Amino acid sequence: PRIIKFRLEKNMGIFTGKTAIITGGGKAKSIGYGIATAYAKEGANLVLTGRNEQKLIDAKEDLEKLYGVKVLAVQADVNSNPESEQSVKNVVAKAVKEFGRIDVLINNAQASASGVPLAEHTLEQFNLAIYSGLYAAFLYMRECYPYLKETKGSVINFASGAGQASYAAAKEGIRGLSRVAATEWGKDGINVNIVCPLAFTAQLENFKAAYPEAYKKNLKAVPAGRFGDPEQDIGRVCVHLGSPDFKYMSGETITLEGGLGQRP
Repeated sequence: PRIIKFRLEKNMGIFTGKTAIITGGGKAKSIGYGIATAYAKEGANLVLTGRNEQKLIDAKEDLEKLYGVKVLAVQADVNSNPESEQSVKNVVAKAVKEFGRIDVLINNAQASASGVPLAEHTLEQFNLAIYSGLYAAFLYMRECYPYLKETKGSVINFASGAGQASYAAAKEGIRGLSRVAATEWGKDGINVNIVCPLAFTAQLENFKAAYPEAYKKNLKAVPAGRFGDPEQDIGRVCVHLGSPDFKYMSGETITLEGGLGQRP
C-alpha cells in the first residue's frame, strides 16, 4: 500500500520571513507583548527591546516555544544619557545582523511619572516621558529608515488621548513626528501610522485591585463595555497596519478605545 507522509510545516503567515522590531515588547500582560504575540502568530521574526533584560528573555523563550519563530531580545533604554543613541544603533545593527532585514518598526515603549499635575512636574519627570517616548521614536525611526526603505516597510507609533503633562506632550510629539515621516517617506514606500490604544494590561489590573470603584467608573465610560485585549484588539490591528493591504494608509491616527476616543 502507498504510504503518505505528513510533514508539520513551520508557522506560515503574512509575515513569514519578515522582521518586526517592537520596543517595550517584553513585559507580560502588556500591549507590547500582545503585539509581539500577534506578529509571532503570523510568522514574523521579532526583535524585542526594553529596560528589563530578564523579562525580554522570558518573552523570547515563550514566543519561540509557542509559535516557532526566532526572537532577538536586546536590552535598551532611551533616556537623557548620551549613550542612549548608541544603544538604539546597537539594537538596529543586531537586528540586521541576525535577520538581514527590517520590515516593521513598532514604537510602543513609554515611561512616565503617573498622576503628577503639570504645576508639580519636575524636569526629571518631564524628561522621563520625553526621552523614553519621543526621543526613542525619533532614534529608532532614523536608524531603521535605510532598511525600511529597502523593504518598503511600515512604522507604527503609539500615542494616546490620556495622561498628564509630560506623557501628553511626548505622545503629541510622536504624532507630529509620525505625520512628517509619512510625508517624507511616502516616496520610499514606507507608511507611518499612529495607534491610540485602550487595553486591559497588568497595570490596569493593578489599578482595578487598588481602586475598584474608580475602575468601574472608567469601564462604564467605554461604549463597548470592556477594555481591549492587547493581542486581539490592539495587536491584530497592528498586524494589518504593517501588512501590504494597508500600504496606502499613512499619517493617520487610529483610535482603539472601544468608542471612547471618538474624533470628529
